[in-house]
Amino acid sequence: MGQTTITNEELEAMLDRAARKGAKEALASIGLLDDSAQRDITEMRSLLEAWRDTRKSIWNTVTKVITVSILTFIAGAVWMNLGK
Repeated sequence: MGQTTITNEELEAMLDRAARKGAKEALASIGLLDDSAQRDITEMRSLLEAWRDTRKSIWNTVTKVITVSILTFIAGAVWMNLGK
């Protein structure tokens, strides 16, 4: 049985074609191979950034509400003790 040899360039070309084909199949399997894929990814990134900003804002608001509540309670307790 004869042996077939290929050059490094041929091997690299084969690997490159296989990688490109695999990447296209992977993108197609998740619906990102069409013309609107770039817009879809940009929108997803924008939504993710908005979600992160919202989550950060919620935590800041919760922290402020808790702080103000504690300070209000302390001020009320002091005011009640001064009134006696």
